[in-house]
Amino acid sequence: MPDVIPLARRLAAVIEPVAGQAQFSPECHANYEALGFAPSPGMVGRTALPDKCGFFTSRGAVLGDVPAEVVAAAFAVFNPDEIVPIVRLGKSLANASTMWMARLDGAAAQLRRILGPELGRAGWVTDRLLGAADDLPLAGRALFAGQRAATIPDDPMARLWRSADRLREFRGDSHVQVWSAAGFNPLEIGLLSDLYWGLDPRAHTRGRGWTDEQLSAGEERLRARGLLVGDSLTVRGREVREAIETATDAAMTGVLAVLGNDIEEILATMRPWGAAIREAGGYLTPMVRFTFTTD
Repeated sequence: MPDVIPLARRLAAVIEPVAGQAQFSPECHANYEALGFAPSPGMVGRTALPDKCGFFTSRGAVLGDVPAEVVAAAFAVFNPDEIVPIVRLGKSLANASTMWMARLDGAAAQLRRILGPELGRAGWVTDRLLGAADDLPLAGRALFAGQRAATIPDDPMARLWRSADRLREFRGDSHVQVWSAAGFNPLEIGLLSDLYWGLDPRAHTRGRGWTDEQLSAGEERLRARGLLVGDSLTVRGREVREAIETATDAAMTGVLAVLGNDIEEILATMRPWGAAIREAGGYLTPMVRFTFTTD
């Protein structure tokens, strides 16, 4: 990682826990259980891990009542052979509208529990983030497009979550475009990203439904391209992966332009919120400096 973190990456880092806490929210888990989904499979410290079926079905619900294959395509870095049957099961338990409301309600409830019902400057931050998403391009960005189409609620904490989640999905969808254009498939970008983040080989990617044979074949392809040596990134491999992140940053230019001179104040305001969410176990503390894409 470069010593000077680009502004777009700094913004993504403060947005991430506010948006991403929905996948760990006990309130979300309870809402899904009430619909017939399995409970959280366990805890990491004070953080409740998401049930895969509830997670994929609820986050993908913003796409509407589409085939499970469409949800799998939008999630991109997971093995569709795993996601498709999981989402089909989820869709047999609840329709998209019901799941989306369960996710929205649970995400807002956890923010309210951790940050309190009256959060200073939340309305101002929310309005600025919502405005920054209004004119962003939809092309090739399915999850973001679904977010743009979904109604913005009146509840302050629900609005705050939606404002962060829309931009999170925009960056994630843009990231998929960038690594696809760079010639990587979902498994390969995952393997590269684990090492780029300073994690053990396969640390995240092995949990995304890929078989050991597929993981090994992906690593061999990366070695053949000169991006890995053994289980480590080569200099070239790090340069290539950093270039992908830099291009993803560039996709956020329109966001930064709208936020303008308010950006530093937004960062300073949101940073303590993320710290409080992590401290309370509402978001799994990342093992790296910044974790903010769908990788």
